[in-house]
Amino acid sequence: MKSTFRAQINVMPLKALLDPQGKAITASMKNLDLKEISNVRVGKHITLEVEAANLEQAREMVETACRKLLANPIMEYYEVEVFYA
Repeated sequence: MKSTFRAQINVMPLKALLDPQGKAITASMKNLDLKEISNVRVGKHITLEVEAANLEQAREMVETACRKLLANPIMEYYEVEVFYA
């Protein structure tokens, strides 16, 4: 019997790469008199549900989706959390 799992995925640009969107936001913080905020990095947060026999299988499927579609490993890294829905 399959169960429903929920995954939360955070995809971020690699730390070694320039993040133009993050740079623009960092500059805007200074304009808002929030000089204490720096090094902003902008990524994406993805949530999804998956039907699987167990938690390990659900995590495997989510990892495959990240590697093949959701994240570009040349420019991004990702973190995954999978749990029962």
